[in-house]
Amino acid sequence: MRDRLKIFGIDIIRGSVRSRSRRPMYALVRMDGQTIEGESEVSMFRLFRMLADEQPDILAVDSLQEVAADQHELYFFLQGLPPRTRLVQVTGGERKETLGKVAARYNISFNRFDPFAEARTTAQVASLGAGAEVIAFVNESEVVVSRHRSPGKGGWSQNRYVRKMHGAVQFKGREIEMALAAAGLRYVKKETRAFGGCSRVAFRVFATRDQVPVSTYRGADVQVRISGKRLERIQFRPLSGKPRYMIVGIDPGTTTAIAALDLDGNLLRLASSRQMTMSDVIEALYKVGKPLIIASDVQEMPYTVEKIRRAFSAVAYTPRQDVSVETKVDLTTPFAYANDHERDALSAALDAYRQYRQKFQNLVKRIPPGHDLDEVRARVIRGQSLDQVLGDMKVPATVPETSAPPVQVDSKHDERVRVLDGMVKRLRTFVAELQEEVKEKDYEVRRLQSRLRKVHTSRDVELAKDTEVLKKEAVIQSLKKLLRKEERHNRNLVKRLGRIKKFAELSMDGDVLPVKVMETLTREGLRRLADDVGIDEGDLIFVTRTDGWGRSVIKDLAELRVQAVIVGEKVLYEGDPLLPPSFAEAGVPLLSDTEPGVQVRGNQGLCGKETLEAALTRWRDRRAKAEREKRSEMIEHIFKEYKSERGKEVRKGG
Repeated sequence: MRDRLKIFGIDIIRGSVRSRSRRPMYALVRMDGQTIEGESEVSMFRLFRMLADEQPDILAVDSLQEVAADQHELYFFLQGLPPRTRLVQVTGGERKETLGKVAARYNISFNRFDPFAEARTTAQVASLGAGAEVIAFVNESEVVVSRHRSPGKGGWSQNRYVRKMHGAVQFKGREIEMALAAAGLRYVKKETRAFGGCSRVAFRVFATRDQVPVSTYRGADVQVRISGKRLERIQFRPLSGKPRYMIVGIDPGTTTAIAALDLDGNLLRLASSRQMTMSDVIEALYKVGKPLIIASDVQEMPYTVEKIRRAFSAVAYTPRQDVSVETKVDLTTPFAYANDHERDALSAALDAYRQYRQKFQNLVKRIPPGHDLDEVRARVIRGQSLDQVLGDMKVPATVPETSAPPVQVDSKHDERVRVLDGMVKRLRTFVAELQEEVKEKDYEVRRLQSRLRKVHTSRDVELAKDTEVLKKEAVIQSLKKLLRKEERHNRNLVKRLGRIKKFAELSMDGDVLPVKVMETLTREGLRRLADDVGIDEGDLIFVTRTDGWGRSVIKDLAELRVQAVIVGEKVLYEGDPLLPPSFAEAGVPLLSDTEPGVQVRGNQGLCGKETLEAALTRWRDRRAKAEREKRSEMIEHIFKEYKSERGKEVRKGG
């Protein structure tokens, strides 16, 4: 890392990368080393323009969600950065922390409600090595030289125009090839030959984007694009390789347990195992951080723990006397542990932290902002003075305040005055902290109330919109149902029209006549037949089943003036004996299917014209004969009745 890094720190002011209507606006702080060069409010487009012009070493953010909505957008964002600019998330990589915690590690305080203060803090902690660099591309790049315009349909000079473009692409490709060869980079070249030169030249360069001596270019005829080969998953690399200092408690024995805390008392690791050797313990601690203090829960440090302490050159801590079980339980109450060995290791680490906590708090008050608190505390614990540590870290020593001339105090009251003065100072500090906290709470309350009003307003608008949308959707659904109903009706009408046309075509044939098939001799069957193919005057109706018939349907057929009704021979002669007289009374011919020779297939049938006329003639003859017989019977009945009445009169008159 260079001594003076140029860093851009950003924090979002308003808007969001997920919003299409309110694009994000950022608070930008530009730093050169530890010097702030300027602060401004920029859009995403303006930010990329400034990055391209100034090409800083680091673009620092506190969350990747402020620059990209998802991983796909993050790839495009990183692709648009200058090759030498690294994107750093100062709150960490896979395991994130809050910006407040990261800043507190360097004794930096800021107003978390001020975007410019957050951007300034982001840049400062990035300059001190906090955070993780976002890695999205492997050590391989692709350089593509192609046409910047389309040849189009062309005219008289089309060939010369295309030859000029392809020649420029080929020339630019050769320039890039010479630059790659001069830089000593390994590459693979692929050309797409075309009329007059090349339409496309692609280089697969085995180097990162910042090592490729080519920049993105757009000319009149040629464009050059540089892109890196994407990783399958975004990776994070710590900006500073320095491990964190820890307070470690170890409980040796058949089951070895370790507990690691940071210098603020936060638990980093707690584990135990029966197979854990001394080398395994050292390896496990190396993965977490660097032990500063190694503690034991007994007065005399065990030999195994002492060997581990020497391996790390750590400071030893042992209690004045062996820690009791009750004390261990009280110390470890806020934490979850699996067994007594983990409890003992954790209590040793917590006891050591409790011993050094007051010293750490005093150091925080005396260390100027912008310093790594862990490093300062570690050096002080190892025996260096604070002034010496600050001098080694190139921090200007604080100017001591000029004290007032000493006042003579009575010796017997000296101790009490000193205690009271210390109490007053602590109370004043506590009051100042409480006042600052009250201000922050008041500001938070006002901010939340304003946000609540905005949410209520937007929610009311959304509810109104939702109500209107529901109404419109109900109307749409109703219209869709009506449309589907009309479409079904239309399809039925089309089918019916086709059948009617077919019957009409059959009717025009002189040899055969069409026969319409009715399922049942009921009004429902008649209605279905009328809806299906229609019933016209002179139609022939074939009835499949006659059960459930009534005189009303026969009357309706008579009113429709159908030519004849045809039934099966078995139905006519073996069915209901009242059926033929009812048809005869209505004047509708009732024939068997064998008389006219009807052939029925599905819902259609055919009948010979001549056979039908013959059958109708026979039906008329039978009907006339039946009428004559009926009249003869009626005359004979009248004659018999007259004869009977006449005989009664003769007998009565004597």
